[in-house]
Amino acid sequence: MSTTAERIAPFKNEPIKTYAEPADAAKMEAALTEVRKEFGREYPLVIDGQHIATQKKIASRNPADPAQIVGEVASASLEDANRAIEVANRSFQSWKNTPAAERAAFLFKAAELVRTRRERYNALLVFEVGKSWIEADADTAEAIDFLEFYTREALRYAEPQPLTPIAGEENELVYVPLGVGVVIPPWNFAFAIMAGMAAAAVVTGNTVVLKPSSDSAVLAAWFVDLMHEVGLPKGVLNFVPGSGSVIGDALVAHPLTRFVAFTGSKEVGLHVNELAAKPQKGQRWIKRVVAEMGGKDSIVVAADADVDSAVEGVAASAFGFQGQKCSACSRAIVDASIYDEFVEKLKARVAKITVGDPADKQNYMGPVINERALQSIEKYIETGTREGRLVYGGKRVGDTGYFLEPTVIADTAPDATIAQEEIFGPVLAVIKAKDFDEALAIANNTEFGLTGAVYTKDEKKIARAKDEFFVGNLYFNRKCTGAMVGGHPFGGFNMSGTDSKAGGSDYLLLFLQAKTVSRKT
Repeated sequence: MSTTAERIAPFKNEPIKTYAEPADAAKMEAALTEVRKEFGREYPLVIDGQHIATQKKIASRNPADPAQIVGEVASASLEDANRAIEVANRSFQSWKNTPAAERAAFLFKAAELVRTRRERYNALLVFEVGKSWIEADADTAEAIDFLEFYTREALRYAEPQPLTPIAGEENELVYVPLGVGVVIPPWNFAFAIMAGMAAAAVVTGNTVVLKPSSDSAVLAAWFVDLMHEVGLPKGVLNFVPGSGSVIGDALVAHPLTRFVAFTGSKEVGLHVNELAAKPQKGQRWIKRVVAEMGGKDSIVVAADADVDSAVEGVAASAFGFQGQKCSACSRAIVDASIYDEFVEKLKARVAKITVGDPADKQNYMGPVINERALQSIEKYIETGTREGRLVYGGKRVGDTGYFLEPTVIADTAPDATIAQEEIFGPVLAVIKAKDFDEALAIANNTEFGLTGAVYTKDEKKIARAKDEFFVGNLYFNRKCTGAMVGGHPFGGFNMSGTDSKAGGSDYLLLFLQAKTVSRKT
């Protein structure tokens, strides 16, 4: 007899569009025009299915032209936040008993609706967070993948689980949801990570209070509306944007909060973890924290590497989406024997990168997310030019928008500031290593352990790196960004987080707890 999971088509990754086809490009242009017409629209809180306007608003601005307000999103008060938790707790009492197949149906419908509106979401990603067309489509495609993959996984976990037979007993293992979850996603994968964390929690029978980044709150509002459009019961997914200092801590600390799913900086992640660890009056559980934090990711280029291929991989990893990925390559560690050749070829390659408004398909790099990020990155560049040799870039582009040149700083010491601290921008440090031994030692010398890559043809070096390069996602002879749902379960070690392995077969266990039931026969 086939199981429910077996009757559903196997998971396949959603193909990412390049927009090389004129028909696809025309759809995207039309969507950009359509979404522009919605600039300035107001988006309310959503608590218990009710739309709630607030006096205080969050202005979501286009980082390519900050004068343009993409949307004004209601900002929740402490009272709103507390009510959202209470509503989610009340809704959990019925949602937890909803059959897995019914919960799954909502997410499958949502994935299909996202497909039909793909270019609209892409256009919003271009405007709200400054993604290029291809980067935007990759974000949307990954959101679809998370919805599809986690739904299949939830059905798998709902099936009878294998146990060793015990004579004279009937035994079963069932997975039950945790309760109310606070989901705090980042702005950089504004659709994929936000939808992925929320979907994983909801499809496993939990209820959610979603507090998106203020830089990408419009996209989150669209998603919440979509989930209610497909019929998700009120109170299961509640939308409360707002200041971290005003409501963020309160949501994490609330005694009814059972778990927190967080993606963001190391500093905030550690604060969330510390706050969640302290039990509050009336709290009946140890809160679970799922944390994906920062990275200081390295690509090692060995002496025998294909230099041209390595240059391409480093450039794509370092400067795709302006380096604003926790997986981005921010350190190229290059064997001394090919170092000069690599640096010269990298300089020539980076010089070809176009910087400008991502609404124009021809631009590879758009703006960084906001003024604060721009100023922080500029300080790191100033520090880096003192610590190393500026090979390319280093300047702001234009006087409208938060644009920076792709920046390469060579001859950087392994312990330099720009070689140790997460910059989260288009800045690459190039470090010379005397041999492969030293290259691996340098690759492991940060507090992070998220992604890394090695370019080499030597099977012995590959075997060593597998054993010694301490990262959650390691790649050979390819870039260190672009993890695919199902194929590259994603998450890192050390200060990079709890190694959650998003998009992997273990991920949903973070939102479930196992109950063993035994009956004597």
